[in-house]
Amino acid sequence: MATITSNANWEAKAATPVHTNNLLRKWNVFMESQSDRIMLWFLISLLFQGVLILPVPAILIYYTNAPVGVLAVTLALFFANIIAGMGGAGIKALLWIFTVSIATHLLMILIFMI
Repeated sequence: MATITSNANWEAKAATPVHTNNLLRKWNVFMESQSDRIMLWFLISLLFQGVLILPVPAILIYYTNAPVGVLAVTLALFFANIIAGMGGAGIKALLWIFTVSIATHLLMILIFMI
């Protein structure tokens, strides 16, 4: 009977890490560095949204005749931020919601003002 033997010598070599300095990687590094300041970011996002973002639908609806859906989007993002912050979500979720809220409102302002 013939036996099969393997003479292959597999050497495990450490793969060289690929470091790409793109914007998403820098954003993730920033978010991870802010993990000990999660309460501060929650309060900043609440104040920013309460003072600067909640009046946006009133302005857009009154002056530019925007649809009422603008108000629904604003309130959904505002309450998502409150639920994420008070519900114990991580820093990444909290900062992503805050960033998405800012970007969405800037986009709505651009769409209805132009």
